[in-house]
Amino acid sequence: MLPEEIKSLVGQVFSTSIFEVEKESIRRFADAVGDMNPLYRDAEYAGKSRYGSIIAPPGFISSVWFWESPSEKGTEAPGTESPGLFGLIDALARAGYRSTLDSGIDYEFFQPVRAGDTIKSTSVIKDIKERKSEDGNMVFLVTDTTYTNQNGDKVATTRWMTIHR
Repeated sequence: MLPEEIKSLVGQVFSTSIFEVEKESIRRFADAVGDMNPLYRDAEYAGKSRYGSIIAPPGFISSVWFWESPSEKGTEAPGTESPGLFGLIDALARAGYRSTLDSGIDYEFFQPVRAGDTIKSTSVIKDIKERKSEDGNMVFLVTDTTYTNQNGDKVATTRWMTIHR
């Protein structure tokens, strides 16, 4: 049975981080995913585009740079006392759910992320369900994250689903 400490997290903010988006991080991410689009690496080309500067590839927003706080890439937002992603996974492991399977992420984009932006990510536990199966119990975790820039504009949202056994 899922401990109350985990069930009580539904609806709670569990991670809030602030990150500066660096041109070099964008280029390295684009290299890693094999996307040679000059919008992600060529300042002159991107400057002449409708975006006016280097932008990040869509998946960049939910890459490891935005997962956990505090870290050398991000800092926990002032006033937050959240367990963070890995704190939540640790709580699930203590409850006997030691394996995690990434079962998908859905994106919704509102505007591009630009080099030089400061992005705030706020993650909320949307749902936690425990299910019994022939092989034992599983927990289905749904996390919604909202990303806003330094102007307070929403740049993207994600819904991430994981299965824990």
